[in-house]
Amino acid sequence: MIIRYLDPVERLEFEIIQLTEEGRNPDGLIKTFRQIQNLPESQARQQSQQLLIELMHKNKPVDNLSLAEPDELNAIQAVAPKSSVNNAILNPVNEDILYDRILGGWLGRSAGCLLGKPVERYPRPALREMLEAGGNWPLNHYWTQHGMPDHILKKYPWKRRGGLASLRENIQCMPEDDDLNYTMLNLSVYESKGEHFSSEDLGAAWLAKLPVNETFTAERVTYFNLLSGLDAPDTGLYMNPFREWIGAQIRADFWGYISPGNPDKAAEFAWRDARLSHSRNGIYGEIFFAALIAAAFYESNIRTLVLGALSYVPAESRFARAINTVLQLPIEHMHWEQVVDSIYHHFGKYHWVHTINNAALTVAALLAGNGDLETTICNVVMGGWDTDSNGATAGSVLGIINGANALPNKWVDPLNNKIRSSLGGFDNAQFTDLAARTVAALKCTADVDKRNLDQIDDF
Repeated sequence: MIIRYLDPVERLEFEIIQLTEEGRNPDGLIKTFRQIQNLPESQARQQSQQLLIELMHKNKPVDNLSLAEPDELNAIQAVAPKSSVNNAILNPVNEDILYDRILGGWLGRSAGCLLGKPVERYPRPALREMLEAGGNWPLNHYWTQHGMPDHILKKYPWKRRGGLASLRENIQCMPEDDDLNYTMLNLSVYESKGEHFSSEDLGAAWLAKLPVNETFTAERVTYFNLLSGLDAPDTGLYMNPFREWIGAQIRADFWGYISPGNPDKAAEFAWRDARLSHSRNGIYGEIFFAALIAAAFYESNIRTLVLGALSYVPAESRFARAINTVLQLPIEHMHWEQVVDSIYHHFGKYHWVHTINNAALTVAALLAGNGDLETTICNVVMGGWDTDSNGATAGSVLGIINGANALPNKWVDPLNNKIRSSLGGFDNAQFTDLAARTVAALKCTADVDKRNLDQIDDF
């Protein structure tokens, strides 16, 4: 039985790609891998497994890339740029406004995820072909198969996991999706452990609440490593060729929700989470968007938010260089398709669920959308790659900026205030309750901080 993302042959193939992206020379490995591919299946898997083990035990020299793209928090902070954007802790907003913003984050995240869900993994040209065939280009609503010719529906079947349930005519709530499972799981960990949660606490929660079949790429490898008794950061490093893919980035949002106006704290929370399953640019993606969302409670200018979030990731990292490339584009004066052409030109070499290309596309969509939820999530989904994850992140940012009351009914009402999940304790959860729980967890932390300050004053 071959299990996706755990199969040794598949992992060896992607480890070669990962090493190449890190600037290493895997020519010898490529030659060996080609030989392995010609072996009988069982023998190929055995030799791939042995080669992966040898790679894991081989000492890697400290090179310029290691210095420019570190994994440890203090090292990341040491090579991150000092921003001119004010990232200081801001006074808390009124509780009603805070609830509305946090509910907006949950709803915006879900709407963007739902929009991209049925077409995840389809390349950009396929998305346009589908939309034009149904008379729905450019995208401006949830996907529908009404009006699509039969040959298009056969050529591009909807995603098996919740694809049909995500179509406009079938939506009854937010179907289960890993992009929302992790947001809810992180809420659960914070409720039980508070702000001093550890990477190990997160790993324990995965094993206790998260079904393994709802994990993918780096998270599935990490799950297996957790069961094998490894601790972070080895859980994310050992035989994990997906360590710079998007899995950590999709877990960023809750750390921003729970840190309104405090991107410093959000970035640290995100690092604790990301190191469980990722390294280098995989970590930076989660840090970046957590910090951006935390700052979005008080700042609505997208470019200012992006510049501020960049101050939390290593300045010379591939991630930071990608975001700076996007910032240099005159996006406000370009047609969206031209923007996406440029993004693909620069970052099209990456896998469709890699962190760097998807982060670049999401930032571009946020800049082009200029605060409008519909424009932003539709643009980022039409851009392809990881459509549901990018839609979720973009929707989350704008949900925080605008608040739930200002989000269009067109995108919020179909959710019916309900989400499905196989995550322990969260099936049929209501978004209003999830937002209330987030505010309660935030208030609990604030109360603890106040008591600690009072004790210091008394002393």
